[in-house]
Amino acid sequence: MKRAALWIVAAAFCAAAGWQAVSALNEVTPAQPAVKELPKLAPVATVTNVTPMSERVAILGILNKRNGLWRDLTMKPGQAVRLGDVVVRLSACEQTAPWEQEKWTGAFVQVIAFDPDKKWRRYFSGWLYKESPSLNMVENPIWDVWVKDCKMKYPETGKDTIVAKGASEGAAAAGGGARRSSAPSNAPEADEPDAGAEEDVAEDSIDQ
Repeated sequence: MKRAALWIVAAAFCAAAGWQAVSALNEVTPAQPAVKELPKLAPVATVTNVTPMSERVAILGILNKRNGLWRDLTMKPGQAVRLGDVVVRLSACEQTAPWEQEKWTGAFVQVIAFDPDKKWRRYFSGWLYKESPSLNMVENPIWDVWVKDCKMKYPETGKDTIVAKGASEGAAAAGGGARRSSAPSNAPEADEPDAGAEEDVAEDSIDQ
């Protein structure tokens, strides 16, 4: 009897101790970590005086692989041209700024054509690049489309360009007094694409 009583007392003591421990844990609230404010980011500087997208002009080349005929398409973003069983839609064109080291000329193009079941199918939708035609390709057994140019303008200087004051005024005041070096220049002259040049192909002949 005494042993049983001792066990009962010990069990009661353990239960009381456990209850007190649980109560103590419930009363103690964990310390909340301090909320740190994120640093405020400076607004991204935008380049002004850039040709709006709606006023840019892209020149795309299109080839009919069946007869080898090709022509240039001069288009503005938002325009679409249909040649027989193919529709070329231009969504945007872009050119890197003149102060960028790596030059890229690209256009976002969609090519929609008839499939073998005579149903319209979108064969391509994405960016095409003049400098790297193999980066994205129009996978169509008959038609091929590529980018030749994007006519747009950037300002002469970038946001980080420092223009020395008085330099332009001094050059203007010098007038004809300034002398150039007589050494021949080794830099090749840049060939500008002729926007008006097109292959002399009838409108309805390329889609034959």
